[in-house]
Amino acid sequence: MSYQPRRAARHATIQLRGLDHHLTRWGRGPGPPLVLLHGWLDTSDTFQFVVDAFAHEHPIVAPDWRGFGRSAWQQGPYWFPDYLADLDALLEEVSPGVPATLVGHSMGGNIACLYAGVRPERVARIVNLEGFGLSRTRPEQAAERYKRWLDELRAPPAFSTYETLEQFVAVLMRKNARLTPERAKFIARSWAQRLPDGGYTVSADPAHKLVNPVLYRREEAEAVWRLAVAPTLLVLGGKSAFRAHLGADGSDEYFRSIFTNLTIATLPDSGHMMHHEEPEAVAALIESFLSGDG
Repeated sequence: MSYQPRRAARHATIQLRGLDHHLTRWGRGPGPPLVLLHGWLDTSDTFQFVVDAFAHEHPIVAPDWRGFGRSAWQQGPYWFPDYLADLDALLEEVSPGVPATLVGHSMGGNIACLYAGVRPERVARIVNLEGFGLSRTRPEQAAERYKRWLDELRAPPAFSTYETLEQFVAVLMRKNARLTPERAKFIARSWAQRLPDGGYTVSADPAHKLVNPVLYRREEAEAVWRLAVAPTLLVLGGKSAFRAHLGADGSDEYFRSIFTNLTIATLPDSGHMMHHEEPEAVAALIESFLSGDG
């Protein structure tokens, strides 16, 4: 059985900074939309589960980031600041002059929080679904990182291929036992692109797999995050490795030292892909936070 959406999605293409971006929209109504920002290798479509679980109707817009889903690929590497600029351009189109509410998962949460520090006047609220930076790096790691990047340029990484869509579904369920079969099928259709030989692969530019030659500088991210003033909800998965991966930077005390207007919530039975695993719980947290009850 396939997952049956409760709220119909509408699809459009918008040009942002010279590149076509796919948009998924749900709901209608006055006021600025909720802006949903997906994570790495995800697409806007898979927010469908959360949208369906909302108790109330909301105008919603969700982009596919450049090089993901149905958005256009660019020529050459992808640099993280481009996502900030794409979000800036998108908000000028969908929420001109009005602060927006951003809901970001993983990479999308990182983009949302950085943007909130760079342009605090443009962000009303943030819901961050486990997108709070990467592990710290050390200067002595730089040489090895550059070497790895050069090696990957010579032999670019690629995504796995699957003979059938059912095979892709099986892989998704093996990697995440908390997915229902119906949701796994929906995600596979959203993530897959058909190959000329009839097989399937992930609908994303393989250039995203290239390692970043520039080390992640968490201290810079922290300096930007501290400039954010929007009320922020950080949602963590109790079954996720997110906190452990960050080490000392994954504690409640650390998070509160960065964002002064922060609410932290944990979903005990969720992993990192919480919007796929427990969309009802995620939707309830979001709506409670938006209403001021969270």
